[in-house]
Amino acid sequence: MLLIGQFNYTTTLRYSFPQESEISNLKDLKLPHKFVELSLASLHSIRGRLLQVETENVLTTSNEFEDRTDAIQVGADSLSAHLTPLQPLKDNTPIVAVDVSSVKLGETDVGVLCAVRGAIVWSIERKYSYLRIGPFPFHVTEENFNDILKLLRVYNFLSSGICRLEDIQNKLSNLVERWLQMSVCSMSYGNIILLDGSLTVGTPDNPLLVLHNILEEARRRENKVLAISKMTSIRILGRRITDLVFKYPPPCLFKVNGLKRHSATSIRILGDIYIAKLAEGFSAFRLDIDKGLSERESLNAVRRLLGNDIVYQGYPETLRLAHILSTFTASEVIGVQRYLAHKYNLRVIARPSVRKILFGPYGTRLEN
Repeated sequence: MLLIGQFNYTTTLRYSFPQESEISNLKDLKLPHKFVELSLASLHSIRGRLLQVETENVLTTSNEFEDRTDAIQVGADSLSAHLTPLQPLKDNTPIVAVDVSSVKLGETDVGVLCAVRGAIVWSIERKYSYLRIGPFPFHVTEENFNDILKLLRVYNFLSSGICRLEDIQNKLSNLVERWLQMSVCSMSYGNIILLDGSLTVGTPDNPLLVLHNILEEARRRENKVLAISKMTSIRILGRRITDLVFKYPPPCLFKVNGLKRHSATSIRILGDIYIAKLAEGFSAFRLDIDKGLSERESLNAVRRLLGNDIVYQGYPETLRLAHILSTFTASEVIGVQRYLAHKYNLRVIARPSVRKILFGPYGTRLEN
């Protein structure tokens, strides 16, 4: 069953949100000038060069702040014995979702060409509108490497560890996603804001300070932040926590208790963790809710999500659309490659797969 195309989706013609009364405080979105300038400046270095592109397995990297920590084993007593059934609360609260993806477009003799794109989707009375931001292509080279690192340092996205040229694509993608999340939190009031991934921070690509500031800004403007993970490393009695609720009727929540919010490493958990089964189907998800909210506020936020958004297979429609609209399709990748080739006089050639040459049909592992 496909939901896309069956509902009222609209888009704006500029970088702004619609001036509905519920979200009238939102202003025009403007990307940081330095980010745009770096994107444009980096492209000058590809003029007249040779671009090697993959002919097979065009990979799209969907940026997601998933639960990327090592597998966490918790005891059976960590799962709340109390099942919380949920009743949808329909009150026309706007639902806003943010997602970002990036893709590697190819390689030149001096660097890597990639692109980043984001999407914001919002629902008011189950009428969906969206805003696409990008794509922003970057030609990452040793020459502009330090300029990009400076930008990442400004926004606290550079740890003290070693950063490689190959890491920049993910860091730029993460930077755009956190910037969009902060923009939505600071430019709206009283909304339910959905993030893709978890509220676990402290990894090199997911600094603590950035998400901490986002959640503080959201609470200041009475927004409620919920993060949904499609995968999780938390296990109870050797089983993934999301496998434990299939027999229970939806919509319902189980709260996971007893997880340490601080670890011996830099990992921190900034949300209360739930197992959420929000609709009929086979899917349950890890749901992180801003720990700065009371339990009553958290449950009401999920109830408002159920009452004001479409939830199919347990996943909110706004977040599903944000993923679809930000993700690069194979034809879009080809389109961006051809546009850049025409504008910057690039010579595009197919790069053969060394594994296919060496191993034939047994060279099945995707190359980086």
